[in-house]
Amino acid sequence: MAPSFAVHARRGAAALATAAVLGVAVAPAALADGSPSPAATGLYGTGDPKFDGVFRQSLAFLAQDAMGVRPADSAVDWLAGQQCADGGFPGYRADTTKACDPKKDEFTDATAAAVQALAAVGGRDEAVKKGLDWLKAHQTALGGWGYQAGSPTDANSTSIAIGAFAAAGQDPAKAAVKNGKNPVETLLTFQIGCGAKEGERGAFAYLADQNALRADNLASAAAGLATRGKGYQVEPLKKGSDRPVEPLDCSSDTNKRPKDAAAAAEAVDGYLSATLDKNGGHLLPSMPGAPAKPDHGTTADAALALAAGGHREAAEKPLTWLRSKESGTAEWAKGNPGRLAKLILATHAAGGDPRDFAGTDLVAALNGTGPKPEATGAAQEKKDEKKKKDGDDGVGIWWFVAIFFVASVGVGFLLSGRQKKTEL
Repeated sequence: MAPSFAVHARRGAAALATAAVLGVAVAPAALADGSPSPAATGLYGTGDPKFDGVFRQSLAFLAQDAMGVRPADSAVDWLAGQQCADGGFPGYRADTTKACDPKKDEFTDATAAAVQALAAVGGRDEAVKKGLDWLKAHQTALGGWGYQAGSPTDANSTSIAIGAFAAAGQDPAKAAVKNGKNPVETLLTFQIGCGAKEGERGAFAYLADQNALRADNLASAAAGLATRGKGYQVEPLKKGSDRPVEPLDCSSDTNKRPKDAAAAAEAVDGYLSATLDKNGGHLLPSMPGAPAKPDHGTTADAALALAAGGHREAAEKPLTWLRSKESGTAEWAKGNPGRLAKLILATHAAGGDPRDFAGTDLVAALNGTGPKPEATGAAQEKKDEKKKKDGDDGVGIWWFVAIFFVASVGVGFLLSGRQKKTEL
């Protein structure tokens, strides 16, 4: 039986809110603007931060940290200052002296992302603890999370929250148990098994419908990280390493479902890889009513999830599409800190170089959307210094060769002239 209209409407509202926060396909065009905002000291980007201010700042920190960049203290202060008194985070609040409305202003995704970011930059243990306490206090009766207090449990918010506990060094299956249920087990109930049609097996639904689960790309990419106990930061793949993708095998059991988180991770990777291949390297939005245009943000998320699973070849396919001129990624990400951060995190995890993404230095572009970082990374500084030194040495050597050549030619002409004078 098809899901009810009410379920579709609820899913659409939840997905729309998440899309706005994540800056995906339906985000305002104003987010393309990208110089530091004079109205909010420390905030990355100049696009309207109403929906994604905290989220884009958090992603920026995570990407910078992965590349050895330490954000400016003013930027960290801005993010920490967004936290509400009870530990939750809003999408954005312009007046931090005004108390938050727990029912309207605070979001699971923003809180979980901020916790991951503040844990990465360090020195904000109290803010991290308060954020995790807020998440535990706002778990649903099912043991997962909705995108806002009182919202139904959804796979995307549950996945991001799981990543927050993992980033803080805690096991979410033990640290966040509600009514005897842990969020990892809850997340697995959103996965589609062998009973569905072939193209949806292994995917995760966004919301749990009473009669059916519907494959959702945004939720599937997020779950690809959470089922492996990871947040947005993923250690880069080592050169030469690659694991083949193993889709959910339904040949012997048409009712089969992944038995645990590890099996669920492999199954969703199989779904993501197959769907990317079917679309030529990108994913489409799953939100009902969204235009069937490439979803750059979710495509980057899928690359990150596949890299987290050790699938180098599978992760490289969406990254190849994102780097292509035809994809329009350059324009999509231009000046947008959240989008630039997603590309950095995915490229870095897959073992690529975010400083050379189809000729663009994504790290420099991200740094340029906010206040000057405190440090740009010792490893990169050494690399740049060596490059500069090698360049200088090379120039010096060639100048010496040129001077020696000219001098030799001059001496040759002089000796030749003297010889001719002697002959005359």
